[in-house]
Amino acid sequence: MSLPPAVVNPAAPSRGRWINTGNGPLLQPIDIGHRDYVALLQPDTAFWSLIPRNQLADALAPGSRLLNALHGKARRFAAEMHTLRFDLKPSAVYFNPTERCNLNCTYCYLPQAMRHDGRHMSRADIFRALKILKSYFARTVPKPTKPQIVFHGAEPLLNAPAMFAAIDAFADDFRFGVQTNGTLLDDAAVEFLTRHGASIGLSLDAPTAAIADRTRKTWGNRGVYQPVLQAMERLKGYPGWSVICTISSENLRHLTRLVEFFHQHRVPTCLLNILRCTLPSARGVRPADHHAARYFLAALDRTYELYRQSGRKLPVANFANILLAILAPTARRMMCDISPCGGGRCFFALAANGDLFPCSEFIGLPRFRGGNIFTDRIDRVLESEPFKQVTTRRVEDLDPCRRCAIRHFCGAPCPAEAHEMNGAMNRPGAFCEFYEEQVRYALRVIADDKADAYLWDDWDQGLRDSFHFS
Repeated sequence: MSLPPAVVNPAAPSRGRWINTGNGPLLQPIDIGHRDYVALLQPDTAFWSLIPRNQLADALAPGSRLLNALHGKARRFAAEMHTLRFDLKPSAVYFNPTERCNLNCTYCYLPQAMRHDGRHMSRADIFRALKILKSYFARTVPKPTKPQIVFHGAEPLLNAPAMFAAIDAFADDFRFGVQTNGTLLDDAAVEFLTRHGASIGLSLDAPTAAIADRTRKTWGNRGVYQPVLQAMERLKGYPGWSVICTISSENLRHLTRLVEFFHQHRVPTCLLNILRCTLPSARGVRPADHHAARYFLAALDRTYELYRQSGRKLPVANFANILLAILAPTARRMMCDISPCGGGRCFFALAANGDLFPCSEFIGLPRFRGGNIFTDRIDRVLESEPFKQVTTRRVEDLDPCRRCAIRHFCGAPCPAEAHEMNGAMNRPGAFCEFYEEQVRYALRVIADDKADAYLWDDWDQGLRDSFHFS
């Protein structure tokens, strides 16, 4: 005998009044390692709250102040996150004026043959590319905002005459930055770049030559610590410079000494970036995940102590960006800490031959070439299949990220790294625990009302009204 069709009621009996039933809000408690507080997060919207440990049950009860706040704000938060993740247009380009580099760093993401024997982009082609970019951004970036060009590498100062001529010619059209290894940053280069208000990024991995030179050296196997130190001295007093340290197994235990060194040398801001394992050479100096987290957080502790002692901050920009991802998501300054990442959405990379890639990590991986700036329309390149692989890659589709409460605060799933190291775009990156511990630390900092000590002085105070907490 056949049974009559079941009557399906699509709503749970609670009709959304109860949390974690499937129809109401999903809130995940997270132990952040704080004595007094736990965090509650709604993963999809990045809504969060800090709850006293002894009040967790009350906070989750029907009609609580927390749930009322969530009901009132969830739709706006969801719309904000959707805009941030899917509706942004590129406003920056990582422009590689050369394929060459005068260094052969152990962990470089660019192929060795390219860095050793590659080509320069001619002055004429740099000008032609910037004219094309100017025309494109005139349609996509509202005035008075200027799009940003970051001369990147390999080592851009190997092609300094052409690059400097372009900065002069297009000074009214773009905000310029230069990311350099610092070895060619002489007095004349510093005078030119600072006069034009360019941001300048250097690279230094340790407070002493014996450690720094382990991974950063010339093709002749000579260290470059001293030239970088000289460049730092030339830049003292200029507000628009920073230093990147790439965290590896070679310098991990010296991060606390390094931030002391940066603070002593009045570095305005630094980045302590975990290395990307896109190419096999980087994987040889990959630190253990939990060790990386331990020493990184100790360095953050030290920056806070230095601030308390001196009144002068040393923002660690990649951690400050995690803080902003929690406090005011649309204020974050770097777009690696969200999925889809910023590659192909907020910025793209231009190689020295004119080829376009979603991000500099993909230069050297021809399958991710979306087109060429001299032969293809930029808007069509952004819609190409190589770009779409990156721009449509959602953290909700990655395992185990789809089950992670902090998935919109975390920088672990770098698509280039996942593809090359772990074999596919639908897999996470190399350092999940490292990022998880950063988020837990950030929530502890917020609970202790210390966040301002880790942020830039000029971060937008007007965004306080959009904070995702109650």
